[in-house]
Amino acid sequence: MNTRLKQFLAAENISQAQFADTIKVVRASVSHVMSGRNNPGYDFIKAIMSSYPTLNIEWLILGKGKMYKDTVQNSPTIPSNNDLPPIFDEPDLFDQGTYPDNMIIDETVADSQVYDNIPAISSSNTPSANAQQVVKQRKAVKVTIFFDDGTYQEMGI
Repeated sequence: MNTRLKQFLAAENISQAQFADTIKVVRASVSHVMSGRNNPGYDFIKAIMSSYPTLNIEWLILGKGKMYKDTVQNSPTIPSNNDLPPIFDEPDLFDQGTYPDNMIIDETVADSQVYDNIPAISSSNTPSANAQQVVKQRKAVKVTIFFDDGTYQEMGI
């Protein structure tokens, strides 16, 4: 497989480092596969497939067929929102047009009308005047940052 991978890199006119950066693997992994030291794993092959969709993976792995796929498969077309029938017959709530009478809110409600409906708080749940409330302050001692490449860094405070 390493000879076919070398042929592919030559056809694409890219270096091993550029190839590793494109498929988002460690450069040493590409070097080890190219030298024959390691065989490529599933994640390595999957990264090649996603980065180079025109490459014939069967050719790369088994040596069968042509280097590149003959035709690119057409992806199914997704209809736009304009082509779909409406699901609900209700008006759009965010539309700036007219609204039915039952949807208009009377904003002239007096404050006293609003506060009358609030229930009184029971005094049985409130702490007594003699009780002291103890609050223990917490302090951060370590922060760990996780990066998208799988590494992390810990920092003591």
